[in-house]
Amino acid sequence: MLSPHNHTKGEEQMKKLAIFLAAAALTVAAPLASFAAHDHNAMDHGKDMMARGSAAHEEIFDGVKATFEVLDMREQMKGGKMPAGLKETHHIMVKFTDVKSGKTLTEGEVKVKVMAPDKTEQTKELKGMQGHFGADFNLLQKGKYGIMAKFQVKDRKVGSAKFWYTVK
Repeated sequence: MLSPHNHTKGEEQMKKLAIFLAAAALTVAAPLASFAAHDHNAMDHGKDMMARGSAAHEEIFDGVKATFEVLDMREQMKGGKMPAGLKETHHIMVKFTDVKSGKTLTEGEVKVKVMAPDKTEQTKELKGMQGHFGADFNLLQKGKYGIMAKFQVKDRKVGSAKFWYTVK
């Protein structure tokens, strides 16, 4: 039996990836918040913003706004190196906000299914992470991906969202 101090190489890589993803989320969030404050027509810049990890889809359900983002981890690691053996290329995250109060909702369950251009599927439960729910997926193929989410935020009805995301 392993003691809590004996970590495998894979666990160390996962820790490094988790730290990287947290830093990447902060790196992306600050410029986007600044941009949104100066340009209320941010949706007009969809193509440029998508490359930086902006909202890929937003939806309001049962008084909750769900904002989905898709981050290309390879883009975030420019100048850096992806951990060896890591198959996932993108981080899909969703942030839930109460429409009336504007407060971030951090308790709930989220499951996402991604259908690749070749019709293969990946399904994962998104984990709660610093104000959002997220997980890593392999979006290596170029083309259109169908992203389907089913979620239930604490004390709310079960909701769902579907949208397309294109990898170029």
